[in-house]
Parts: sequence; C-alpha cells; structure tokens
Amino acid sequence: MFVVGDALISDDVLDAPFACNLGACHGACCVQGDSGAPLEPDERAVLEALVPRVRKYMRPEALKVVKREGIWEEVDPGEYATMCVGSAECVFVTYEGPVAKCAIQKAYQAGRIDFPKPLSCHLFPLRIEQIGEYEVINYKQITMCDSARTFGRRRGVELIDALQEALVRKFGASWFDAFREACKERLQVLSPVTGR
Repeated sequence: MFVVGDALISDDVLDAPFACNLGACHGACCVQGDSGAPLEPDERAVLEALVPRVRKYMRPEALKVVKREGIWEEVDPGEYATMCVGSAECVFVTYEGPVAKCAIQKAYQAGRIDFPKPLSCHLFPLRIEQIGEYEVINYKQITMCDSARTFGRRRGVELIDALQEALVRKFGASWFDAFREACKERLQVLSPVTGR
C-alpha cells in the first residue's frame, strides 16, 4: 500500500485495466449485492430532495417502495444505503432493454439535477473506508466486473483513468495529480520485485 495525503491506497489499483462494458455485464453492480448503494452522511438528504426531479426516470415498483419505506435505510449502525426493490435492485435502477442504468444519472445527464449519483457508485469498484486517520482505498476485484477488466485491457484504459472524475470529486484535482504521480513512482518501486 502507499499513501497520498490522508489516503492509504491498495497496490491493486496500480496497472489495473478497467473500462465498464454494460453490453456484457448489463449493469450488474446496480442489481447485485447485500444492500443498495452505500451513502455518504450528507447524501441521504440530497437524495430526498432530488426525488421529485428524478421520479420520471424511476420504475413504478421503485416508487412504491420509496413511498412505503423511503429512499434509504440504515444497514449497520451509522451506515446507510439506498433502499432496494426486492432483494437487491437499488430503487434508482431503471432499465434500457436488459441493461440496468441509474435514474439519478439519467436525470443528471438530462440537466435536471446537478448531482451525478452517489459517490460509492461513482467510485465503484473502489471502496473507501475510514481506518484511524486514513481513508483506505481498496479495489474490489469481483467476478461481475471481469468483462470490464477484459474491455479495459483491450482498449488500453487503466482503472485510475476510468475513475478520474470520481476521484477528483472525492479528493480534489490536486490530490488526483499527486495520486497519479505516486502511482508511477510506486510502479517503479514494485517493478523489479513483481515484474510489473
């Protein structure tokens, strides 16, 4: 692992090809898992305020869940996530054919709102948790993203480039510039050892 500012970063992010391939995975990250999208503390109120402008993109069954149970739930003490329809689909999932997409992102792209999507979704497949004084960044290399790794390798897209916008949103542009440099330096250090 290596440090940039107050972030402790897994070496797994280095030299990792990644480019989402919705044609292959069908947006599985929006419909699989133990709960909905993890939320930052301030995102609960943001999502509540956005629903009137996002609802036109939401499915009727999702709107029923929201009316009955709300937009978010506490999944562990002090940890929150979006509500789900059934066992796994985030309430903001909408479908274009077989592909799961995000109603929030659709509203954002249409210029109806200025919030792109929950930060955890924007950063996926990176996950961040607070451990002591550090925000620890781990790359979750899960099976549902195998096609993204293959697609990234084929297109020459690295994970850190694919997630630049999300990382800048979370940490700022100057942090991202330092992060990119730190990645290069870390790869040089590891190359003789790992052959990367």
